[in-house]
Amino acid sequence: MSESGPIRVFCVDDHPMLRKGIATVINDEPDMQVVGEASNAQEAVEQFRKHRPDVTLMDLRLPDTSGIEAMRAIQAEFPGARIIVVTTFEGDAEIQRALEAGAHGYLLKNMPPDELVASIRHVYAGKKRIPSQLAARLAEHLSDEALTTREVEVLRLLAEGNRNLEIAERLFVSEKTIKAHVQHIMEKLGAKDRTQAVAVGIRRGIIHL
Repeated sequence: MSESGPIRVFCVDDHPMLRKGIATVINDEPDMQVVGEASNAQEAVEQFRKHRPDVTLMDLRLPDTSGIEAMRAIQAEFPGARIIVVTTFEGDAEIQRALEAGAHGYLLKNMPPDELVASIRHVYAGKKRIPSQLAARLAEHLSDEALTTREVEVLRLLAEGNRNLEIAERLFVSEKTIKAHVQHIMEKLGAKDRTQAVAVGIRRGIIHL
């Protein structure tokens, strides 16, 4: 228990059962309590404003927009907000985006309950918390050249099954330009063909189907 009372926790997730399970784990701890919940990004910002929690647990996939956007909106208004991402996504690109948006921790939903409460205490104390296996995955690609915004867009269209000519027409560029983009994408992802590039992009969280 801190001098100012229990650690006040706010949970953002669109699954009611998951929110209930998290609340049960947290409220069983003598030094923390859930003070609010939200099921989408808009609610998250409104409820954060209302409750001013010590630590926020944020899912990345929300029905109205991403948890990344919700974090950015909260951080813009409350720069000191301490947010832990709780998600099923474990790709290094996802982790990197979350950290750049201001996340102080990154946890997977299959973690043991004691990992969750330890992480909340850790982040409340002003530290960052990323499990070692996720930190290793992040470090593995730190020196990689990132895809550009246009390359990510092309990769997403490749994943949808579009051919080069179809992508060129969608993006109002020449087929030659798309071929160059695809070549750069494969080189950056270490892929031998388009199919492998898509698979790597999905595995690393660069794109989602």
